[in-house]
Amino acid sequence: MKIVVITPAPPRTSSGNRTTALRLASILRAVGHDVQVAQTWDGHPRDAMIALHAWRSAESIAAFRARLPQRPLIVVLSGTDVYEFVHTHPETTLGSMMLADVLVGLHDRIADDLPLALRPKVRVIRQAAARGAPSTPAADDRFHVLVVAHLRDVKDPLRTAYAVRDLEVDSRIHVRHLGAALTPQWRDRARAETATNPRYEWLRSVPLDEVRTHLARSRVLVVSSRAEGGANVISEAVMAGTPVIATRISGNVGLLGPAYPGLFPVGDTRALRSMLRRAEADAAFLDDLDRHRRELMPTFERSVETHAWRSLLEEVESL
Repeated sequence: MKIVVITPAPPRTSSGNRTTALRLASILRAVGHDVQVAQTWDGHPRDAMIALHAWRSAESIAAFRARLPQRPLIVVLSGTDVYEFVHTHPETTLGSMMLADVLVGLHDRIADDLPLALRPKVRVIRQAAARGAPSTPAADDRFHVLVVAHLRDVKDPLRTAYAVRDLEVDSRIHVRHLGAALTPQWRDRARAETATNPRYEWLRSVPLDEVRTHLARSRVLVVSSRAEGGANVISEAVMAGTPVIATRISGNVGLLGPAYPGLFPVGDTRALRSMLRRAEADAAFLDDLDRHRRELMPTFERSVETHAWRSLLEEVESL
């Protein structure tokens, strides 16, 4: 099939949408499809469209459906689609979802967060990651905690920094934060926190291979988001051998499972501080997190994601 993948993210950016689009294009090409990645549809006929983001790609979605009504249209749902724009821009966001033949969600609970009429369209395809080399803890004696999140409100990106302020002097916890500041205000806050909090260090955005190096050298990853559509960094951490501590939100529970022991309430600095201290001091707790991580690994294998996309495209071809 000739497939166009629409992403709102411009070329040569490090946003999640651009990364997802390029990963998806690679998967589809590997199974024999001709794939074009674009910000907007140019109007040239394609056998199918896969659009990332129901709201931001709404114009391309509507145009493709109007011009090629019989051809498959798949919309991959972002966290902001489901947990923000459905409420702030319902006509456009839900309109895109209604036009789609299939809605792809990235975590197991996504359908529960959509209107009943849309749930039959949902197919869940988890984002995979490569298996990492064995973890190589940093050479110093600190307990390294990693945060991988761009600095914007929905990520609650400084929550881990707040949690490690004023820890007991015997704690070895040190936080490294990878991610771009999307506004000058967030940049200034991260710089100020780095200057005043000796346990926190903002390292800005780095390429994926460097993210993986940091993961391999960290004892835990913290995902403190208020909402997620299915954070790919969780996939990366699971496959890199790094246990995860995350907020108890649908997007995280839908990847880690409701019984996962490393979940804490959104915005709860005290609970996060307690969990980090426990991970540092209680080897049995850290081992339990790692046992759950190992059990999750098969669900993030690349072969599983590739098979799911191949099956989905075979399904929509027969519509």
